[in-house]
Amino acid sequence: MSGLVDLSDLDVFERGEAWPLFDVLRAEQPLHWNDEPSPNKGFWSLTRHADVVTVTRDEATFSSELGGANLEELDAEQIDVRKSMLETDGARHWALRRLLQHEFTPRGLVGYEVFLRGLTTSTLDAALVKGEFDFVKEVSADFPIRVLARMLDVPDEHTGQLIEWGNRMVGNSDPDYADVLADSDESEEFRLLPFRSPAALEVFEYGLELAAQRKGGTGKDLVTKLVNQIPEDGVPMSDRDFRNYFLLLVVAGNETTRQAISHSMKALIDHPEQLALLQAEPERIPAAVEEMLRWASPVYHFRRTATRDVEMYDQTIKAGDKVVAWFASGNRDDRVFDDPYRFDVTRTRVDHVTFGKGGPHFCLGNQLARMEIRIMFEELIPRIPNGLQVTGEIARVRSNFINGIKKFPVKV
Repeated sequence: MSGLVDLSDLDVFERGEAWPLFDVLRAEQPLHWNDEPSPNKGFWSLTRHADVVTVTRDEATFSSELGGANLEELDAEQIDVRKSMLETDGARHWALRRLLQHEFTPRGLVGYEVFLRGLTTSTLDAALVKGEFDFVKEVSADFPIRVLARMLDVPDEHTGQLIEWGNRMVGNSDPDYADVLADSDESEEFRLLPFRSPAALEVFEYGLELAAQRKGGTGKDLVTKLVNQIPEDGVPMSDRDFRNYFLLLVVAGNETTRQAISHSMKALIDHPEQLALLQAEPERIPAAVEEMLRWASPVYHFRRTATRDVEMYDQTIKAGDKVVAWFASGNRDDRVFDDPYRFDVTRTRVDHVTFGKGGPHFCLGNQLARMEIRIMFEELIPRIPNGLQVTGEIARVRSNFINGIKKFPVKV
């Protein structure tokens, strides 16, 4: 059965049918070779929780820098031009990470609780008064991007544009989102841009304008922090470094939390007894956030490149091979989670890998995401005593990278 699994088939992910394939691989072939259409050369998949942890912690053996973090195979020029903190290893990665690390710690975020609660209230007021609305458009996409706008210190009226840019880039394999599909001949014109997306040019221009305005300033926003610091390794950030860092903030600051909120709401609709429990005992919500993150798994995978030959499961990963850690599969591993396909807000010790797990690329914004999700459901759950009802087709993003929902029609 494992020989029939093809995790490069986007139709499988658009239909939400990847989960049984992950089950097969974890059971039968935890290290699985996946052929790909030319010009790609194929990749190894690791699907067990323990192996995902091992790969993402060992950057000396499994590099983000050699080939990038996604499945696209890049040449040396593409790797150099596109490189962001996400595609950087070692001391330089840590130096770039520490530029903003404090802003995303619990201490750095302490002043955001009141703001986030007020923002959540206004988002929910605007959506729920309509009675019938698209949950993604009105709630889960609106809320995180308005938080990001605050952290970047840009006007609220720019949030729609920030959302659109994120959709166009991360949705580069979805015809509803992409300007140019990443696997099309037309995309070759944009091969040096992140995601092969022309939207990246617009994000670069926007970010560099902000940088020029704030150079030499003393503001507390993320842009001012970036342009007025020298990384601790003593190597100043180039324009390329800044624009790629800024683009990463735009994407990461919106997409993952947005998808986590969407999938969590769908889970509560599909499991009304869990919603009823949180309504009766709202003090459970903070702990329930970890189960929501496990269940949602908003990023299916990150890719690494082997720096040397590695023996695993009686097979040899060759130096230079693509190695894909499937975070979503790790979050359904029954070696770690009892009855992993049960959504259970009372689950304890939820050892998910949604943000990575202790490795160098552990999600910088994990504490902010947890806070956003917690406050969203602390405010939303009391307002929907009878829950929400799905009123139409829920459409998924056509991607094996982002586990996304793009349309989610509901009514109160």
